[in-house]
Amino acid sequence: MNSEEQNRVCRAVAGDKDALGDLLEFYGPVIAANLVISPTWQGTLDVADVIQVTYLEAFTHIQSFDPARAEAFPAWLRRMAENNLRDAIRSLEAKKNPSPRLQLDAWRHDSHLALFDVLTSGGQTPSRLVRQDEARQRLDQAFGCLPPDYARTVQLYDLEGLPVADVAQKMGRSIGAIYMLRRRAHDRLRELLGPVSQILESRA
Repeated sequence: MNSEEQNRVCRAVAGDKDALGDLLEFYGPVIAANLVISPTWQGTLDVADVIQVTYLEAFTHIQSFDPARAEAFPAWLRRMAENNLRDAIRSLEAKKNPSPRLQLDAWRHDSHLALFDVLTSGGQTPSRLVRQDEARQRLDQAFGCLPPDYARTVQLYDLEGLPVADVAQKMGRSIGAIYMLRRRAHDRLRELLGPVSQILESRA
């Protein structure tokens, strides 16, 4: 990485979206060319899906990147792409023996509370420790901080209970992309919500 590219990384971390876009445009195709998807999953997932979600994740987390390690940016981006691919395949494999907990709970009571429990669970059912209206408010606030694709995926899949194929159709994405978006959305929501103990402490 030359000095110009290092400078571009520093500007990207500082919030320059154009600089980050240039970096993704330069390094993305190289990373994409080295991603290999098994023929088993090529009908429901492709490299473009992985790269699109990776770009979105890069925009979401670039400010956490250490600009002093600018030369590590390509490896950082590649690791995100590899993690997205791995997680998508795990989700597709799990689809064969899905855990119905979240959607069953959603239909039993309140889909917002079911999602809140899944995101913040640490032993006891969080919604039993936090007032229902507070849990919903916390979740709504976190939702407002999500990238639009993250929020729409969780809204359709987790809260409205649509099958993943229907979510994919509505969003114009592949099933594999929906699984990646959902996993990253849940990760981001967990970061925004924090553990339920932290929520309880904020009320004290």
